[in-house]
Amino acid sequence: MSGFPILSVMLAVPAVAAVACLFLSPSAARWTALSATVIDLALGILLWGAYDIGGARWQFVDSLPLFGNFGWSLGIDGFALMLIMLSVFLMPICIGASWNAIQTRVPEYMAAFLATELLMIGTFAAQDLFLFYVFFEGGLIPMYLIIGIWGGVNRIYASYKFFLYTLLGSVLMLIAMIWMAHAAGTTSIPALLTHDFPVGAQRWLWLAFFASFAVKMPMWPVHTWLPDAHVQAPTAGSIILAGVLLKLGGYGFLRFSLPMFPQASAELFPLVFGLSAVAVVYTSLVALVQQDMKKLIAYSSVAHMAIVTIGLFAFNRQGIDGAMLMMLSHGLVSGALFLCVGVIYDRLHTREIARYGGLSITMPRYALFFLLFTMASIGLPGTSGFVAEFLSLMGTYQLSTWAALLCTTSIILGAAYMLYLYRRVAFGEVKSEEVRAMPELSGRELALLVPIALVVLWMGIYPESFLAPMRKDVAVLVARVDPARPAGDSRPTARATAVAALGGEMRR
Repeated sequence: MSGFPILSVMLAVPAVAAVACLFLSPSAARWTALSATVIDLALGILLWGAYDIGGARWQFVDSLPLFGNFGWSLGIDGFALMLIMLSVFLMPICIGASWNAIQTRVPEYMAAFLATELLMIGTFAAQDLFLFYVFFEGGLIPMYLIIGIWGGVNRIYASYKFFLYTLLGSVLMLIAMIWMAHAAGTTSIPALLTHDFPVGAQRWLWLAFFASFAVKMPMWPVHTWLPDAHVQAPTAGSIILAGVLLKLGGYGFLRFSLPMFPQASAELFPLVFGLSAVAVVYTSLVALVQQDMKKLIAYSSVAHMAIVTIGLFAFNRQGIDGAMLMMLSHGLVSGALFLCVGVIYDRLHTREIARYGGLSITMPRYALFFLLFTMASIGLPGTSGFVAEFLSLMGTYQLSTWAALLCTTSIILGAAYMLYLYRRVAFGEVKSEEVRAMPELSGRELALLVPIALVVLWMGIYPESFLAPMRKDVAVLVARVDPARPAGDSRPTARATAVAALGGEMRR
């Protein structure tokens, strides 16, 4: 594939299709959007197959200087590859989930989703600082429209809250980027990754980036926009919001905060650990009392993304491996759970948990898929969630015993609220004739759920497929941050060695 601009093509396909959708009938717009997302998925599979695990760090580089130091510069490493694959995998599922659910302004809806795909891929592939910012912030616009136009009753409030929270956090990041470009004399992300900024400046730069990425993830206490956005968004909007857009914050920590500001990251890691520990416990308890299925899953997302942040800031290979797997696993599992909610919402037009019950009798195939994704969310061995949580918590334990202990409660509390949800929805007596009359999964719905289920099991049984492309990049990142690595409270060498050895066996 030498010389073939595959990343630019992957951006051009949804861009052209989005413009075309605006001039087509609703039916033609649906098929055009589905075709474009399937083409990008095929290109993504080709990209993964052609990626050289032992090759250069940056591959498929496509650069075109535009003006000054700013230019069209794309390229990927293992981290970006995996997140691009997550994006292109979920997009056809989003289009399929919207096939019958969206009946108004269909061409505009499909164009908005295609624009979202374009901006997500661009964010992960950008190698220029300001090009990254354009893609990163541009993703707000189509999601703002998706929630505000096709959302629920309180969609205007939710869309404004989503937009303002995420935009205000990024203003500080833009100021920091301008300072960095001036100080380093370049806007190239690969060059900035090796630039040593003064320690005093690193603290302010780290906090400026943190203001943006913490809102995107979202971290406690700036998470309050997420439940409202999920509840009001259409099903596909919730899938892509939880599946990919939340990962932009984690990717930002991975790409900018840790390698560019290692000393500041080491100094301020207690802040990250403290907020993450509070998020795990607090949002899990809040999830326990929810009566709306979407809101329950939304709060669970905050708890799961907290595991990502503690893994990233564990400053070791196991933690970073686990954090990346958690992002991939959460993207699949939370997207599947929102899809499961959308399936029964389309039949009964309510997300109130008390209205359901006995679906294992009326919809046994649906109950089976819902059970699989529930168990993956809890972290059952053999599913993607187990490997991700195990490695993240193992890495955290090497740095901080108390943080690992508090965040391990996510396994217990996660089991509590997810099994409680499943019992009330799937088990018990059928409560009404409306529930009794709900039809089983259609062929289209099965076609959406089966691929996610297979990948969740694949990642749980053989995680090496997903870890191998990232291993070299994890090693580079660990080597970058290791000189600044804090001692933490887990200092005994024998314990750290034993845990590291166990992590190596786990990955194999």
